[in-house]
Amino acid sequence: MERKLSQQAADVHSIANKCSAKQVRISTAKRTRGLASYQSGLAAEDAVCQKLRSAGWNILLQRARTRRGEIDIVAQHGATICFVEVKQRRTLQEAAECLSASQSGRLYRAAECLLQSYPQWQYDEPRFDLFMLDAKGQMEWLKDIIRQM
Repeated sequence: MERKLSQQAADVHSIANKCSAKQVRISTAKRTRGLASYQSGLAAEDAVCQKLRSAGWNILLQRARTRRGEIDIVAQHGATICFVEVKQRRTLQEAAECLSASQSGRLYRAAECLLQSYPQWQYDEPRFDLFMLDAKGQMEWLKDIIRQM
């Protein structure tokens, strides 16, 4: 019995080594680009928060993570609660085109989770908005992009 257990442990160890040997190392250049994209995304979200605040919105959450996905910004203005997706690309057109149907569904499900997690939020109308930013710093705000609720 001991021999069988030690053989199983050796097999598991061998499998673990094979899996780790297949891992691909990320190049320094790719890691640097990824970090730059992440920081650029944070800056874009901060710019959107500033825009929303200047328009009278109250920022409830930023980078809200749920088991169903992440919502970039949750904001409220009066009786409207808004789930905001921020897309930054080279052009505004590219930013507009990158919100897929599957991502829209994920946003909707993540919003459902947040509404259940924060019953204290008072609202009459939930809404999904998209902020698009381009490489020049231009920003466009599309309101009410998903209508499922």
